[in-house]
Amino acid sequence: MNSQDVILGLLMRGEMSGYDIKHRLESIFSFFYNASFGTIYPTLSKLEKEGYISKMSVIQEGRPNKNVYTITEEGKKLFQAYLHGPIERNEFKSDVMTRMFFGEFLEKDVMIGMLENQLQDAHDKLNRLTEMYKVYKPEMSPTQEICIQIGISDKESLIRTLTQGIERLKKTNEK
Repeated sequence: MNSQDVILGLLMRGEMSGYDIKHRLESIFSFFYNASFGTIYPTLSKLEKEGYISKMSVIQEGRPNKNVYTITEEGKKLFQAYLHGPIERNEFKSDVMTRMFFGEFLEKDVMIGMLENQLQDAHDKLNRLTEMYKVYKPEMSPTQEICIQIGISDKESLIRTLTQGIERLKKTNEK
């Protein structure tokens, strides 16, 4: 999976501007995929050059013109090839888990503070996901609902594990 696959998938639902794509990636997608404008616009340009999408400039009064992108038949074929292709393994990297692994070399209060920050972040993300679920649920497909439910369950599990771990760590006599 790469930005090309995600952008083509978004355009399968209808035309969008680069801003619309970025907004979508910052909302529901932000829990399992991330892309910046620095990735989105070069990808859109590449897809257009290769004939997978088309661009139409929309003139706006009092505002800069906006480009709206539409997927082409060739783009639909490419997206279908992605969907039917082999599934890539998920890659997981976590700075906080790396630091936790080496936590024996860090003061206990510093580690607890770091984990409490992660706990607050997990609560914030769970709240955002839950709110997004309420907003988008009427237009979600069954598989999209499963996707967001996995995200919610993941955050709930993380909150439980962090809460229990922080309490356990507070009771230890390490550093």
